[in-house]
Amino acid sequence: MNRIIYLLAFILVLSCKTEKQETGEIQKWEAQAANVEIIRDDFGVPHIYGKTDADAVFGLLYAQCEDDFNRVEQNYIWATGRLAEVDGEEALYSDLRAKLFMSEEEAKANYEKSPAWLKELCDAFADGVNYYLYTHPKVKPRLLTHFEPWMPMYFSEGSIGGDIERISTKKIAAFYDSNMALPEMEAIKLKKEKEVEEPQGSNGIAISGKLTQSGNPLLLINPHTSFYFRGEVHVVSEEGLNAYGAVTWGQFFVYQGFNEKTGWMHTSTYTDVMDEFKETIVKNDDNLFYQYGEELRPVQSSEIVLKYLDGKKLKEKKYPAYRTHHGPITHVVDGQWTASAMLWEPVKALEQSFVRSKQSGYKGFRDMMDIRTNSSNNTVYADAEGNIAYFHGNFVPKRDVQFNYELPVDGSNPKTDWQGLHSVDENILVLNPENGWIQNCNSTPYTSALEFSPKKEDYPYYMSKDQENFRGVHAIELLTDRKGYTVDSLIQLAHDPYLPAFKALIPGLVKEYNSHDDKNPKLREPIEILENWDYTTGENQVAMTLAHFYGTAMGSSAKHPDNMSDMERMTYFGTHTEESLKIFEEVIDQLTADFVTWKIPWGEVNRYQRITGDIVQQFDDTKPSIPIGFASGRWGALAAYGARYTTDGAKKLYGTRGNSFVAVVEFGEKVKAKSILAGGQSGDPSSHHFDDQIVRYKNVNWKEVPFYREDVLKRAQETYRPGKRK
Repeated sequence: MNRIIYLLAFILVLSCKTEKQETGEIQKWEAQAANVEIIRDDFGVPHIYGKTDADAVFGLLYAQCEDDFNRVEQNYIWATGRLAEVDGEEALYSDLRAKLFMSEEEAKANYEKSPAWLKELCDAFADGVNYYLYTHPKVKPRLLTHFEPWMPMYFSEGSIGGDIERISTKKIAAFYDSNMALPEMEAIKLKKEKEVEEPQGSNGIAISGKLTQSGNPLLLINPHTSFYFRGEVHVVSEEGLNAYGAVTWGQFFVYQGFNEKTGWMHTSTYTDVMDEFKETIVKNDDNLFYQYGEELRPVQSSEIVLKYLDGKKLKEKKYPAYRTHHGPITHVVDGQWTASAMLWEPVKALEQSFVRSKQSGYKGFRDMMDIRTNSSNNTVYADAEGNIAYFHGNFVPKRDVQFNYELPVDGSNPKTDWQGLHSVDENILVLNPENGWIQNCNSTPYTSALEFSPKKEDYPYYMSKDQENFRGVHAIELLTDRKGYTVDSLIQLAHDPYLPAFKALIPGLVKEYNSHDDKNPKLREPIEILENWDYTTGENQVAMTLAHFYGTAMGSSAKHPDNMSDMERMTYFGTHTEESLKIFEEVIDQLTADFVTWKIPWGEVNRYQRITGDIVQQFDDTKPSIPIGFASGRWGALAAYGARYTTDGAKKLYGTRGNSFVAVVEFGEKVKAKSILAGGQSGDPSSHHFDDQIVRYKNVNWKEVPFYREDVLKRAQETYRPGKRK
């Protein structure tokens, strides 16, 4: 009886303690919410004002959850390695990849060793999300019912995804399932899929004041991401934070954007920031070692337990995990276990990402870059002092150039090890070039500023691939010998309809057709349309439809030498036309089968459709959609509009990535900007802001950004504190 009484007393004490903790937590949230004001403008963009940076972060995460909690939660489910718990067994190797690089215990340890100010921001991040869930009891998370302050540590350099997504889950599966390399046919298939998928990347353009009407510098912020990947926000504190731009759902800092004095645009870099080391494994009395010079070092071994959903039940699967000083073992190359090395300093990375948004001039921005953890990006920069700059990469390991790091290197040779990092001054850097502009479209830095560009011979080969693309070519052509820029003219330049890829590709097809005496009558009219085309895209262009499907078919079917870039392949197909007429006829037949006629304007087939807030959209030709005249970045379109070929019965193309959040900023005595967001700010189909920007988006009619409080108040539609929205 006494034992029962003691047990009941223990349960009562525990219950009271838990209830007291919860009450204390709620009081803490409510006290912080009282320091935060959220003003929603006429496009639903949240302008968050807090007393401290931590207050602003609290409000920022609360507002993000209001707009799209689904995507906030999804990003943390993925990043923390718990995707299989909601998506099933097929997601196990995504989770294993995450856990190979950092365990929950390591994430907590990183949080604990963070400087006090960063811990406060991480606390505010978690509190903002948790207060949202507390004040919205009808919201049912898929998995994460409580967010923790160590969760942001999983973002390798502040960008959701980033470097870690370049590590193949299929190769991880092949190794951890069978200790084998990925089968050759599967590797070839993956390579082929990679070649034909929509190019990923972004455009950044900085214009010096000497080329603008106002005398002020301009910055084009043009990331190409999955649609709805980032929301538009403005976050302000009394501690000097005043940043506007795009935040990946769940981040507590503006990732692409500007403040009153500086602006930053990231483009994916070709700088080599990841390497693979083939390890020589030795087994001795059931212990594993790896050769390193003259010594044998023990392989670090552990066990990773993952949960996955099977029907309605959660099951477990256990994996061994192996690591050398190079990094975790991720796959097999030439029969050898291979470790993947990349940046993994989450504390410094988060520091850099937040500190970046508070800089007031070039010196501070340049000093911030010395943290050197922005590993997957280049940065195009402009400021109110009149500077424009370009940083090609940021985290660049030093290597011995006698080795080819484009391939896996011998991990047993100490000379292949990274030997520290290059300084920012040793990296590729452009500052205030005489031509007055800088561009980077994921293209070579050696054409970023015409003849004032960096010289390839001045840098180690691994600093950058000397690889151009059609977007880079297009940008250079538009920028050369031009001046008198305004915000609006730079927006128009960023939507120029010309597509240089087709100038390289289409004349070869036309020439091949005209070289035959027995010309195929079926192809005569479509060839004539292409022959008379000016290589510009538009909703009414039949030639654009023909060219897109032909170029896509050539890319996926026609023979070409290995290891060619997109631009090299399309240029090659323009002069090697042996298969061109056969493939073009197949395109005509397929268009006719799908749409009754091949003579279909581009806007009839290239569409925008958003019906649900689902992360992965399902498309339906029978449901409402709108025509879009933009084209894929593959063809050199700066305003990239990448469409997914659906497998759910739809015949038309529906946009899924490309221009998402885009802005042009002018830096002067006062900052001015215009922006646009694909669709709208909200992920809720019942919200007016679910799709209120899409017509402006397609018509290149961007909205004015209200940056200063007096302008925000003029545009205000709602003003409230977290938890007090009516």
